[in-house]
Amino acid sequence: MENKSADVLVLGAGIVGLSLALKLQERGRDVVLVDRGRPGAGTSFGNAGLIERSTVFPYAFPRDFKTLLAYALGRRTAAHYHWLALSSLLPWMWRYWQHSSPALYPQAVAGALPLIEHSWREHQPLINAAGAQELVNERGWIKIFRTQQTAQQVLAMAENSRAYGVPALALTSSELLNLEPALKTGCLGGVHYPDARQIQDPQALSSAYLRLFEQRGGRFISGDARSLQAEDHAWSVQTEAGSVTAANAVLALGPWGEDMARQLGYRLTLGRKRGYHMHFQGAALSLKHTVVDSDNGYAIAPMRQGLRLTTGAEFALRDAPSTPVQLQRIEPLARGLTELGDRVDTKPWLGSRPCTPDMLPLIGPAPAHPGLWFSFGHAHHGLTQAASSGRLLAELICAEPTYIDPAPYRVQRLA
Repeated sequence: MENKSADVLVLGAGIVGLSLALKLQERGRDVVLVDRGRPGAGTSFGNAGLIERSTVFPYAFPRDFKTLLAYALGRRTAAHYHWLALSSLLPWMWRYWQHSSPALYPQAVAGALPLIEHSWREHQPLINAAGAQELVNERGWIKIFRTQQTAQQVLAMAENSRAYGVPALALTSSELLNLEPALKTGCLGGVHYPDARQIQDPQALSSAYLRLFEQRGGRFISGDARSLQAEDHAWSVQTEAGSVTAANAVLALGPWGEDMARQLGYRLTLGRKRGYHMHFQGAALSLKHTVVDSDNGYAIAPMRQGLRLTTGAEFALRDAPSTPVQLQRIEPLARGLTELGDRVDTKPWLGSRPCTPDMLPLIGPAPAHPGLWFSFGHAHHGLTQAASSGRLLAELICAEPTYIDPAPYRVQRLA
């Protein structure tokens, strides 16, 4: 690489870093994207692929004793715990529980709303420019319920969503089967969220964004973010092409962002929710919509690779060995819901989602380091919020007026 300097170093080539890099290019910035792995192959690889304009409510920590007890005793498939990891996770979980209270949770909703509202609006031009329209499933997603108790909860959330301008269509059992014929009987009904889009190959979207980034003159270089060093009014990182310097550097490292921040002296109370998926092929009639089983905490998403069965949250250390207990428990339930076909993957995929206690990402300048910026902690909504948070941070870096208020995502609230 001849030019070993740039305007901005973006460390991390997941969907968040890729989207930010493209938004910076739109503002005329020379960007170098650095990652030690393949772009989009980390946490961004494994999800249901939803760009969820419909999900205005962040995932709160359960507050009622009955639900907490059910999770603690392993009676719910939506969550799994590594008990030996709980001591290190408790500070984050305690604050997560506090921010899920009736007093504080509305702040999480208000903070998430702007990033959610603009999610598709900011992704769509990137998808069009990248020539990735064929990856987009525009049918929305369906949340099904099997019991009257769950029906009340799901329908109440749908009603609350409508108050935020989100289309949410309640379905009877027969209407559900008409909309999604690949479902079997046994569901009382569901809610269809038609405004959401689903990316049927998240890895392919990351690859398309990378191609667009490089076509626009951007450079992707293999390197390790841990080599980041502050120099005279600049930042440098070691890569396979040598040292690269820039006036600005962004930590867009997903579940590794906290480690890098700690290396620089920031003590952030973050947690990680791990998730698994497995692909299936061969069913005679396959799903057309992403379907979420709200009673059992899993999703089935139609992907290019087949049907992707995804789990809820596993509370464990990021690098702990794989324990796909949830997949083993939900596969029979999913087979009772629709025909899955045969397993495709030789082993389950495992990824880790970086989660803040107040359910909002960290987007903004590092308080003690001029020219250093954070963009991680997007939890379950990395794909959804990638482009909208990328625009916000690009505006901040370029000293432009911001299109939404950056205050809810400031780093100081957790540092």
